[in-house]
Amino acid sequence: MIFFIAKGYMAAAALIIALGAQNAFVLAQGVKRQHHWPVAATCFLVDAILISLGMVGAGVVIQHWPNALTVIQIGGFIFLFGYGFCAFKAFLMPAALTASQAKGSLKSALITTLAVSCLNPHVYLDTVVLLGSLGNQFTGSEKYSFWIGAILASFSWFVLLTLLAKALSPWLAKPAVWRWVEALVGVMMWTIAAWLLSELLE
Repeated sequence: MIFFIAKGYMAAAALIIALGAQNAFVLAQGVKRQHHWPVAATCFLVDAILISLGMVGAGVVIQHWPNALTVIQIGGFIFLFGYGFCAFKAFLMPAALTASQAKGSLKSALITTLAVSCLNPHVYLDTVVLLGSLGNQFTGSEKYSFWIGAILASFSWFVLLTLLAKALSPWLAKPAVWRWVEALVGVMMWTIAAWLLSELLE
């Protein structure tokens, strides 16, 4: 049982830890200490649901419904381009930077969390299709153990990322440093947006 939990954990960790829009947002919220635990919990719940869908075979549905992923790609490109624009604006304009550090509402933070979590078609390919395919190679307690390991990987990663962001907050949250954090987030968001656009145009 422990062996299959470890397999699930390592497989999920390899996919979840890759730096992307979701992780960048969790890190930014942790550094600013703005609703960081609700944001991390929402990311984990989204992952847990998608991993569970993959384990019950939903990956087959996604593979046979490519148009749905295309719609998600378009929405993801628009959202990430806009998010990146706001990050660069905060980097270039001190007034915008101050506004970006003002504490926003929990509702706004959670909506953005859902957007960065769900408007990336690769999250479905990674968690539902790929992890689902790996987990469905097993049966019975082995499959259940793999699922537990994958869920634990997501949980431990978002807890660790949030704690790390909080620990770095006293240094990274300084206006002079945070400008460059915003620039890095902007580059990351536009890079992912460009990647989605290139796949749409292929």
